[in-house]
Amino acid sequence: MADDAELTRWIVHGERLVYENRWVRLGLADVEIPGGERFEHHVVHLDRAAIAVVLDEQDRVLMMWRHRFVFDRWGWELPGGLIEAGEDPMVTALREVEEETGYRPKGLEPLVSYQPMAGMVDSEHMLFVGRGAELVGEPEGEVEADRIEWVPMSEIPGLVARGDIWTSGTLVGVLQAQVWLNNQDRG
Repeated sequence: MADDAELTRWIVHGERLVYENRWVRLGLADVEIPGGERFEHHVVHLDRAAIAVVLDEQDRVLMMWRHRFVFDRWGWELPGGLIEAGEDPMVTALREVEEETGYRPKGLEPLVSYQPMAGMVDSEHMLFVGRGAELVGEPEGEVEADRIEWVPMSEIPGLVARGDIWTSGTLVGVLQAQVWLNNQDRG
């Protein structure tokens, strides 16, 4: 495998802001690719997100059945949300689980972080995993989900195959949680 110093990389000469609001920042980056061609490339900057995979002792995962208007599509999702400025991502994950589902996780630990669209979107997603949660009330604020259920991990492959799990955070989360569970069983 080549050392990063030996590889050619794009050179960023700068970036100018085209549009900005609370949710999204759109920029045009002045880039030069290996070989010398220079052009402007769109870059979308989004706040980081924290997502939680909360499992119970029966290896069921806490999920929400939600409608996403952009795609006019329903699916199972994990609780999560945007990390506020200066907020610890784990605090965000804990808060979002409680706000969206009414359950308070007994604890979470880092699982994995990733960029869902690395070509032109900067939106780090940080996933956390934990076992156990206590029902402490009803979900707060805006309606986040039509249903909140504990879904058996054994059903996840079928839900993915049917397209009932289709968002990146949920796909990466439940698949990585399965690896985490397998490592727990060996430990």
